Formats: sequence, structure tokens, C-alpha cells
Amino acid sequence: MAGALLGMGTLHVVLPRPFDAIIPDWVPGAARAWTYASGVAELAAGALLAGPRTRRLGATLAAATLVAVFPANIQMAIDEPPTSAYGLALLARLPLQIPLVVIA
Repeated sequence: MAGALLGMGTLHVVLPRPFDAIIPDWVPGAARAWTYASGVAELAAGALLAGPRTRRLGATLAAATLVAVFPANIQMAIDEPPTSAYGLALLARLPLQIPLVVIA
């Protein structure tokens, strides 16, 4: 999980445009600010998970981050119609976020 969070956090910071596009319209503020904030949270959670002494804090931050970005995952599934394999995959992955939060 640490590696996945570090990878996604890096993508949020280095290639923010696709993440900006999935920030729901109802979220206040600039989409780019939310993209960077979630990327930093993912980087921090991944780094904390990687160390044995900080793993519990990292797990808490990872779970909170996964819950916080869930509306963007829903928006992504809404924006991509379930008429393609990609759209179906986006829809099918939504319930998979629950075990990720529990694992964290």
C-alpha cells in the first residue's frame, strides 16, 4: 500500500491535469489545489506506512485519504459511461475502496 500511495501521490503532483478533471463541481475552491493536497496526503501516508515506527499514523492517514478522495472516484465513474470496459471497471472499483480503507 505504501508503494501505491507514493506512486499515486507522485502522479498527482507531476501530472495533475487528469486528477483536476475528476474533482466534483460541488467541491469548493480550485481543483488544482485539491489535486495537490490529495497528492501530498498520499505521499505522506505512503512515507509513514513505509516506516515501522510511523506505520500506525500512516495507516490512519491512508484510510482518511482514501475516504476523502472517494467523491472524485465516484465523479470519474459518472463521467465515463458504463458502456465501455473502462467505464465498467471504474464502476466496479468503487466498492473495492471499502476493503482498501479497512486494510489501511
